[in-house]
Amino acid sequence: MQDIKINLEEAEIPSHWYNVAADLPTPLPPPLGPDGKPIGPDALAAIFPEALILQEVSTERWIAIPDAVREVYRQWRPAPMFRARRLEEALGTPARIYYKYEGVSPAGSHKPNTAVAQAYYNKQAGISRLTTETGAGQWGSSIALAGAMFGLTVRVYMVRVSYQQKPFRRSLIETWGAEVFSSPSELTHAGRSALAHDPNTPGSLGLAISEAVEEAAGRADTHYALGSVLNHVVLHQTVIGLEAQAQFKKIGVTPDVVIGCCGGGSNFGGTAFPFLMDKAAGKEIRLIAVEPDSCPTLTKGRYCYDNGDSAGLTPLMPMYSLGHDFIPPGIHAGGLRYHGDSPLVSHLHHLGLLEAVAVPQLATFQAGVQFARCEGILPAPESNHAIRVAIDEALRCKEQGEAKTIFFTLSGHGHFDMAAYDRYFAGQLEDYSYPEEEIAAALARLRPVE
Repeated sequence: MQDIKINLEEAEIPSHWYNVAADLPTPLPPPLGPDGKPIGPDALAAIFPEALILQEVSTERWIAIPDAVREVYRQWRPAPMFRARRLEEALGTPARIYYKYEGVSPAGSHKPNTAVAQAYYNKQAGISRLTTETGAGQWGSSIALAGAMFGLTVRVYMVRVSYQQKPFRRSLIETWGAEVFSSPSELTHAGRSALAHDPNTPGSLGLAISEAVEEAAGRADTHYALGSVLNHVVLHQTVIGLEAQAQFKKIGVTPDVVIGCCGGGSNFGGTAFPFLMDKAAGKEIRLIAVEPDSCPTLTKGRYCYDNGDSAGLTPLMPMYSLGHDFIPPGIHAGGLRYHGDSPLVSHLHHLGLLEAVAVPQLATFQAGVQFARCEGILPAPESNHAIRVAIDEALRCKEQGEAKTIFFTLSGHGHFDMAAYDRYFAGQLEDYSYPEEEIAAALARLRPVE
């Protein structure tokens, strides 16, 4: 029998995170203040602890993972890597397909990799309370888990459409002791303004961020925790790619294609960034970020300076964006419904080192169901995007007779997303491509990165 799992021992959990900022071909453009001038680290001190701010601006290649964080990681890490032999057989492809399964975490996704780190650093800084946003609920449940582990009070603003679609994610957040509110809410000025403008708004991640940041900035005992986008968040997620590299080394393989779903960019960056070292060493390797065509940030957005939130409370960051006032449709991949992208992911895409693909909703669910029937794991709707492109790449190998190695991260399980699968099986889901004229109008308001 041929092995389907490649495992690591707990002692092989990475001791350091990889910081891609050390190896950028050109430096990342700085964030800007409202006056258009670069800001320094002090501008973030009201909502982040010093340790995270230092990581945000660091250009050191390796940053040590605290022992207390690695100890919590041991609850589920190292995450297993699988060879998708049954899927390969079903596709009739000569390609070899591997996937890293992050659904083994207590929250069922990759998000605790950074939630645990952020909770630890805030606890060390004497902070007792965190606020945050969440889309589909993976991040909200992860920071609730981390808060419980480090004795922090947590309040979560959950995007309204996901709050309604995913009640069991709400229950999970509350089980770990956190509060969760539908966003926009009546608790903040940003929320009340949004409701006054449109009482029926589905909400957005940008708006939920505004609410969480507004509250954190107004309380001395409270900091803000972000689930994606910022440099320190992507840094923490590199445990995914670093473990994957160690697992590939065990079997003497280097992937030809690395794929990850991409909303804010932490899952994709955490998966792909360590493999940039292989690419820099001369290995021909493609790194593909996959997003929904209803929120086509990398594929149709503009590389520009934009706020990370809807109310304009955050600094202006260099990123691909559809505009901070963009309200995406209520697709079930709620974790990918963000107007912008990680500055690091955006910068590397702008330099041509990363590819981006947008895929329709129905095709992703078709891929997820096919994967589940072959491999047995039910993927989250976000993860289905990566699976869709992995299958497409494997079928392309079949057409061209190429035995390439394809790797993707299965970022989380779909056990809390059965309502979405119910709607898919009932034929109630639809594809939705965001209108070109609305994208053009949003882009006209953005300031390009020079």
